[in-house]
Amino acid sequence: MYNTTLCYIERDGAYLMLHRIKKENDINRDKWVGIGGKFEPGESPHECALREISEETGLTPTRLDYRGIVTFYPMESPENYELMHLFTCTEYTGRLRNDCDEGVLEFYPKSRLSELPMWEGDAIFLRLLDTEPRFFSLKLVYDNGRLVSHKIEYCGM
Repeated sequence: MYNTTLCYIERDGAYLMLHRIKKENDINRDKWVGIGGKFEPGESPHECALREISEETGLTPTRLDYRGIVTFYPMESPENYELMHLFTCTEYTGRLRNDCDEGVLEFYPKSRLSELPMWEGDAIFLRLLDTEPRFFSLKLVYDNGRLVSHKIEYCGM
């Protein structure tokens, strides 16, 4: 099991997306994803998100909204499940970096995200981010890269 963060930075009805095209042997190769990555030792979800956003984009969030936890469960190797801490951000400072070592950064209209190649489960939590104000837990079960089931639970409120 390992922990990651993912953040969707919003500006003018668009999310900052990362087209993962630069790393070899990247499970996300050719997919469009938000900004994030794996925890470093001792980091909290918030600290990890801040570091990853700064490293990948050059931006510094002044407010992060913790929106949910997504469990990625791979049937072929269940011991390697991932807990992803999901954030959104609408307030930040700095200038967007022109070059990212993982791919190409682009603000993409939220209304057109379904046009982008992405994981099936990402489309589910992107819809939740856009429509659901409550904190949620989402379990995504994959079998060899294909989504076979999902379960949404709402927390609080």
